[in-house]
Amino acid sequence: MTTFTVNGDTHRAEGDPEMPLLWYLRDLAGLTGTKYGCGLGLCGTCTVLVDGKPARACLLPVAELEGRAITTIEGLSPDGLHPVQVAWRELNVAQCGYCQTGQIMQAAALLATTPNPTDAEIDAAMSGNLCRCGTYPRIRAAIRRAAEGARS
Repeated sequence: MTTFTVNGDTHRAEGDPEMPLLWYLRDLAGLTGTKYGCGLGLCGTCTVLVDGKPARACLLPVAELEGRAITTIEGLSPDGLHPVQVAWRELNVAQCGYCQTGQIMQAAALLATTPNPTDAEIDAAMSGNLCRCGTYPRIRAAIRRAAEGARS
């Protein structure tokens, strides 16, 4: 059994210790905001925060989570008022929307460590999160706006 927190609540994962966190979150915890993308950790759709750092939930076995703190899109801001979420809505970033929870979690992690990122820092941090619709200019603009909002 592995014990960890998800969005501040204690969870105990029993069963297959190699179960990816993604399936634990979706199938056992009922937190469906984290999406399945490629299953190989290459697209970033399943990005969550583990101890405040971005991680690919499709690759992370629950056995490696003992004592760790996981934040999903549902826990980033339950009322949807995190600066990144606000900026995403204000700038209508999402097109199909499928990748956006992973994009938002990656952006939130960036701003937590780099509150005033340059375009190059944004591009580097976001490079592992793919958007099939190509909303990259809106993603970058929303990250800039979220940084400005957090500073205000």
